[in-house]
Amino acid sequence: MAENTANRGRILWADDEIALLKPHIMFLEERDYQVTAVASGEDALRALQNETFQLVLLDEMMDGMDGLATLQAIKKANPALPVIMITKNEEEWLMNEALAANLAGYLTKPVNPSQILMACKSVLEKAHIRSDKAASRYLEAFQDLSSRVDRAASLGEWISIFQELTDWDVEFDQHRDLGLDQLLAEQHLSANQRFSQLVLDNYRSWLADGAEVPLSHQVLDRFVAPHLEAGSQVVLLVVDCLRLDQWKAMRTLLQDRFAIEETVHMSLLPTATPYSRNAIFSGLTPSELPRQFPEAWREMQTNPSSMNRHEAEFLGAYLKRKGLGSLRTKYFKVITADEGQKLLGRLPEYRDTNLLALVVNFVDLLAHHRAESDVIKEMLPDESGYRATICSWLEQSWMRNLLTELAGWQNTVLVLTSDHGSIRVDKPVRVRGDRSTSSGVRYKVGKNLDSPAKNALTIKSPSQYQLPGEEKGLNYIIARDRNFFVFPSDYNRYVRRFEGSFQHGGISLEEMIVPVATLRPREGA
Repeated sequence: MAENTANRGRILWADDEIALLKPHIMFLEERDYQVTAVASGEDALRALQNETFQLVLLDEMMDGMDGLATLQAIKKANPALPVIMITKNEEEWLMNEALAANLAGYLTKPVNPSQILMACKSVLEKAHIRSDKAASRYLEAFQDLSSRVDRAASLGEWISIFQELTDWDVEFDQHRDLGLDQLLAEQHLSANQRFSQLVLDNYRSWLADGAEVPLSHQVLDRFVAPHLEAGSQVVLLVVDCLRLDQWKAMRTLLQDRFAIEETVHMSLLPTATPYSRNAIFSGLTPSELPRQFPEAWREMQTNPSSMNRHEAEFLGAYLKRKGLGSLRTKYFKVITADEGQKLLGRLPEYRDTNLLALVVNFVDLLAHHRAESDVIKEMLPDESGYRATICSWLEQSWMRNLLTELAGWQNTVLVLTSDHGSIRVDKPVRVRGDRSTSSGVRYKVGKNLDSPAKNALTIKSPSQYQLPGEEKGLNYIIARDRNFFVFPSDYNRYVRRFEGSFQHGGISLEEMIVPVATLRPREGA
């Protein structure tokens, strides 16, 4: 019996009428809890000095050292020890005092054994029970998910599958000890292998005839312009490289202040900022961009660092084409924390702006710097660590204050999205190219590039994929699954550098299926 009770939890119960609670104690002990009973606050503190407990049940009105004084002493000695207060007093001031002391629970006498049991289970076993339930539900869903992966034939089916997989990703963050992460990762891998084949077979028709969800160049048409035309102020927030699972982890931090509607769009190929983000702000495919903006395009080709310097220009031209050119607009790109703080300080100036467009690079920079920094690798060992770091940033950075401010802007619609996601790569693929070949890890642009179909999509005629460069004899290779490209020269060094890193530009659910959230401030937020 002692082994079972130790496993279920050790409880210290302090009450100056403890003898009258014998039936309650027996009720707990019959259910394999170990209960130590004491009749005063002083005895409770002595017991805590000599033994280890997982929970304290504490009477508020005791002779000598009362419950609140005992509680303060317990929390001073061991702030993490859960305490449930039991009292006859229902006055609000007492509840406030107890809550301020970070109680695990609060019960009002008279209490019956079932109430005590439920309170103890809630503290001692809630996490374990939730983990068991999560594991049970996932194992029940596993076969159904696997079957759906095997037979999915449409983009809509794949989006539904990916939504469910990312829901499990986020839920498992709360249950890291389940041991099911590898099984879920294998489902992601299987899904990506089949999804990438769907993309190879259908991407050109999606471009020509439309897909079941908007593509990058249709984001403004679908999610922004209708609100502007209806007279609403719009804040467009593009978080570069934000994945669907990362958005779902962030979402819980915003739900109190915003009513949220969620959907997705699909990033154009290559899933990289020069293509997909320029497409978002211009409303044009990558092949249309050089024709509409020849001077900007020439600059972008001669200076790769300027590939996204013209987004404000592209956005202004889009609004004119839509008959919205008279609207007051502002565009900002935020790379550093200092830039974020400056924007935050000036935010009230833009209260009457019709469209405020913001690009935030934190998530993308985090992925890029991870490949260069051992410290960041420790912070982001895997996808779960990436989600946790993004949520921590959102809670602690200027971004939280910005969103808090925006939550007070009534008649404002906040559209939060990304240009593409990222995927953790682990399969190096050798490729050859001349000096003009681009340096991307998940895609390359150059001449005479090729790669086996199992590794990549090879695009010999860029115009068929509405990509530029055909007139210059350029072609593209775009990695599938978790592959990444490495030149033969200094091969091992670059494999060590990029293996296990988060990259984008390729074909995967994580890179292509991008979150779109429409947030409206709640009343009184």
